[in-house]
Amino acid sequence: MANYKILHLTLSEINGSFATIEGVKNAAFDEIVEIDVKGMGRRTGKVVRVDGERTIVQVFEGTDGMSLGNAVSLFTGKPLRLRLSRDILGRVFNGAGRPIDGLGPVMAAKEADINGLPINPVSRSYPRDYIETGISSIDGLMTLIRGQKLPIFSGNGLPHDALAAQIARQASLGRRGGEESFGVVFAAMGVKYDVAEFFRRSFEESGALEHVAMFLNLAGDPVAERVLTPRAALTAAEYLAYEQDMHILVIMTDMTSYAEALRELSSSKGEIPSRKGYPGYLYSDLASLYERAGVLKGAKGSVTQIPILTMPNDDITHPVPDLTAYITEGQIVLDRGLHNRGCYPPVSILPSLSRLMKDGIGADYTREDHPDLANQIFSAYAHVQDTRQLAQVIGEDELSAVDKAYLRFGEILENRYVNQAKNIRRSMNDAITIGWETLAALPRKELNRVKPEYLQKYLPEHIDELPLPAL
Repeated sequence: MANYKILHLTLSEINGSFATIEGVKNAAFDEIVEIDVKGMGRRTGKVVRVDGERTIVQVFEGTDGMSLGNAVSLFTGKPLRLRLSRDILGRVFNGAGRPIDGLGPVMAAKEADINGLPINPVSRSYPRDYIETGISSIDGLMTLIRGQKLPIFSGNGLPHDALAAQIARQASLGRRGGEESFGVVFAAMGVKYDVAEFFRRSFEESGALEHVAMFLNLAGDPVAERVLTPRAALTAAEYLAYEQDMHILVIMTDMTSYAEALRELSSSKGEIPSRKGYPGYLYSDLASLYERAGVLKGAKGSVTQIPILTMPNDDITHPVPDLTAYITEGQIVLDRGLHNRGCYPPVSILPSLSRLMKDGIGADYTREDHPDLANQIFSAYAHVQDTRQLAQVIGEDELSAVDKAYLRFGEILENRYVNQAKNIRRSMNDAITIGWETLAALPRKELNRVKPEYLQKYLPEHIDELPLPAL
């Protein structure tokens, strides 16, 4: 690390949010630099490039007002560290981990470098058991498993913010949680002020804030801070999970804003761009965040991630969702057509999946009939899409009685099962029970993916008397 006793009295170059300092010996990558700007207070930066004794520092607060002669730089000899204790739950921080709730500094039990490492595969324990989100379509059909990373693919104008807040309020360990502790770390990147206030007010009014640690980077905050936000949030989550034995759900929104900040900083550094201007290391950078989720061998706690990203022009092949899908274990896709019809949350069932779901549901975890039920709903809903296309060609009146039953099943599934009020929490048992009620709209002979004993035990006789709310 650099010699912290040496003050560098001048800068040699300023370019955007980057400042160049000459004559620095033994500077280290990611080392924190404190910069006193005459008449403008202290700013913080980190070393992003070292070329001999020439060091480039990324200034978190930006370089506005700085000149080559009015700044004094002090190299601290350490990376950015986060003050940690269990008291971070119920607190609100900025993107760099500094308290912004007016409650003063955190009484730290320890400090940790925010630049954590992905979990070594050898140290991982295979994820088991589930986290109950209270959203029936997610819990029933794409179950979130402890230690999993399950992103939500959304688009501009879709209610991913409301869904993120609802999951943070409602999430729990379910009926198998026992005495285990559960908490949420919520990271928002590049959000507008009114959105940040919506999150904060939502958690405060519901009483959920006491088990939530919030990290907020607003749209007007420095872009450099945006890159720190998920790292600070994950550092807090790792401390709570592996040192405080808690099961932590990390919700990060919006990862597209994070990637755009990375692209802007990469361009400022003059790096060669890759697809759509993003840096060539976007994949490895995202992986360094996502792979910090998991369960460690011998650890009582776990870190589970729900990254939320908006797809520009609803393009699922865009680099951010495309690369995210390679790294994570499934995805939840929101559908604009369902949203336009008034369905909330507009979860598109067929392109959504949880690759770890099969290992955390069933008789030992949720209910014995859950796997068969989910398989049958996916299969039947795929038939619904084919039937709807056929009806557009030949007309609904020309369909067979079975095909008409599938159309009714599709309406019931979307209206009763997927559609759910923003203030309603459904348990895992509710999700499974309502799933059976939707299948009752189909002839029994069509339910060929469910064991006969489950049909006998769980399938209602009919559904005609059950109300069907309109979207």
